[in-house]
Amino acid sequence: QVQLVASGGGLVQAGDSLSLSCVASGLTSSSYIMGWFRQAPGKEREFVAAIRWIGSSTDYADSVKGRFTISRDTAKNTMYLLMNSLKPEDTAIYYCAAVWSIGRLKVHSYEYNYWGQGTQVTVSS
Repeated sequence: QVQLVASGGGLVQAGDSLSLSCVASGLTSSSYIMGWFRQAPGKEREFVAAIRWIGSSTDYADSVKGRFTISRDTAKNTMYLLMNSLKPEDTAIYYCAAVWSIGRLKVHSYEYNYWGQGTQVTVSS
């Protein structure tokens, strides 16, 4: 059973940086796609970024491209999301997710079947 634990959220000011972590356990092979999603109050969960557990492929939502960087350290079983130049509209609960797949990177929440508990990111103006 895959388990994901997200951490690193907090309250920051606009323009600040923040780094989120997601520790994964139970990954039984290298063929996983990992992703970050976020959900703001009253809004649907939206895609932020995705990465292959093994490999260099990444994908980003247009709203975060150039500001956020997704990465992973397989030795530490940890995925990261470095968020720079944060904006108030980045305020949301951030979730990490995983799915076993050898296909393309996944950008829809329904394509993932393992989820972390979420970590709150609040950006003040």
